Amino acid sequence: MTHLAVDICGIHLKNPTILAAGILDETGKSMIEVAKAGAGAIVTKSVGREPRSGHPTPSIVELHDGLLNAMGLPNPGIDYFADEIKEAKKGGVPIIGSVFGGTEDEIAGLAAQMSRYGVDAVELNLSCPHAKGYGAELGSTPEMVEVVCRRSKKGVSVPLFAKLTPNTSDIAALAVGAERGGADGIVAINTVKGMAIQPEARMPILANRIGGLSGPAIRPIGVRCVYEIFEAVKIPIIGVGGITSGMDALEYIMAGASAVQIGTAVWSEGLEVFSKTSKEMLRFMVENGFESVPDMVGVAHPDRH
Repeated sequence: MTHLAVDICGIHLKNPTILAAGILDETGKSMIEVAKAGAGAIVTKSVGREPRSGHPTPSIVELHDGLLNAMGLPNPGIDYFADEIKEAKKGGVPIIGSVFGGTEDEIAGLAAQMSRYGVDAVELNLSCPHAKGYGAELGSTPEMVEVVCRRSKKGVSVPLFAKLTPNTSDIAALAVGAERGGADGIVAINTVKGMAIQPEARMPILANRIGGLSGPAIRPIGVRCVYEIFEAVKIPIIGVGGITSGMDALEYIMAGASAVQIGTAVWSEGLEVFSKTSKEMLRFMVENGFESVPDMVGVAHPDRH
């Protein structure tokens, strides 16, 4: 019997589609709506120690093949997030709590606190490209990724995922660092560092100047990163970047991802993207003789044919 259910680090998902951090995931009620729409799991908004308003506007540029954003990690602060997690859990799907911080101690403390809120896993945001002092600045070397993961792992009672940046010369090395540090899984990728300029104004459009590119334009980068990571680590990978269809998701899975996250497509396609992606994947599996998602993981690698 062909089915879409997957298990990642002991977490059971009815299908391999997950809401990525940053879209419709700041309140419990919005996360419940995503669950009702068919997502297999949900990643919360990345939250930090204190409330943060983010960067001034304009903070988003719409492109024909994606979005360029410099939101600046706006969030209500972790102390205010416990009630949202409790509400989100009513949606009946696993909730993955995303945290960010400026030091390894801060991130470790936030991961431990998020774990106590009852999430099913914790995702470390080591990859935001447009918030100075956070994200990619803390996850730019294998050594730092290893340290952050090791410190964070000590305080959590649930699986720990490290979300890595593509803005590096060797993302596989970052993944190896995360694995050495005790991470249970890898999330790849976050947005690609970019900029847009308004010629008439002779200046960058974003108030922050630099932003992160998401959407279909970055999918080939994400697929390549997952492919490289799969050959370097043994822990599960969750693929992210530019997924709008079942065939897009299958690229990531065949490159080595055990599940996928969808973000920008929720903005462009609506919440229906989760059920649509799952249905398209299932149809492909039936037509091509695959009984389960794990049967397809990594099959694009020569030794898996």
